[in-house]
Amino acid sequence: MFVSVVIPTYNRRPILEKCLDALERQHLADALDQYEVVVVDDGSTDGTPTWLLGQVDRFPHVRLVEQQHGGPAEGRNRGVDHARGDVIVFIDSDLVVTESFLACHAKALQRSWKQRGDRLCFTYGAVVNTANFEDPTSERHKLRDLSWAYFATGNVAIDRGVLERSGLFDCSFRLYGWEDLELGERLRRMGVGLIKCPEAVGYHWHPALTLDQIPKLIRVEGERARMGLVFFRKHPTRRVRFIIQFTWLHRLLWELLTLGGLVNQHSLRPLLRWLIHNGYTGTAMEVLRLPLNRIGVRTLFQVAKAEGLR
Repeated sequence: MFVSVVIPTYNRRPILEKCLDALERQHLADALDQYEVVVVDDGSTDGTPTWLLGQVDRFPHVRLVEQQHGGPAEGRNRGVDHARGDVIVFIDSDLVVTESFLACHAKALQRSWKQRGDRLCFTYGAVVNTANFEDPTSERHKLRDLSWAYFATGNVAIDRGVLERSGLFDCSFRLYGWEDLELGERLRRMGVGLIKCPEAVGYHWHPALTLDQIPKLIRVEGERARMGLVFFRKHPTRRVRFIIQFTWLHRLLWELLTLGGLVNQHSLRPLLRWLIHNGYTGTAMEVLRLPLNRIGVRTLFQVAKAEGLR
């Protein structure tokens, strides 16, 4: 099996370095003959392409592909176009994997292909969230790391032919969110099965919450809402409504949990500051999700009304 790891990146050079270091330490196995890493730079302004071009000896498995800033969907498609492997592994550029990561995906895929008699499946590895930049793989697995997504590109492996038959990613998802789950919806309708592969572990690094990040997080919720409606227009089903939280049940839920907006990013600021100061940044993020979810759902309904969606 020849595996191509496709990684879109945008202005993440420090953590990308750790990501690529981990991928260079992969153990080959009976199921894994060779691998490559296709890094698609999405118009970074932090010097990522120049830096990578100077690291050829350090990262012999890496091939660099460049594009103007077009978003992760376009980047992943471009990476697949340039890939040479018969299996595609998608990870994000802020994911640091274990040394057996690719071998575990390869073994699980081969086992599933043999059992099923076809290649209509993909493996979904474990993602552990961490704010520990110096040693991300030391983070323990937590309950909030569990994901119910059907196809999330943070850690998946799929046969290239199956992926190409699905039509790849929809490049109309140019802002943050939903392009991978939308592809997952098409894969699900093709009868492509999800195979859990918890042995293929990746540690997803993101900086610990600070109060300065709140405006960006609010902006991202607005982008997610707009891209959620792109998802819904393609698949106007009850299932997708629930996935993107485009229901009156979700609107009522977040209004109740935030007391109609009284619990918001401003009123929570003293509590968030105390939690962050005392090292409870994970708890602070979970608390902040209350108003963030309300903002996202309200934006969904506002944009949908403006566009005539129901």
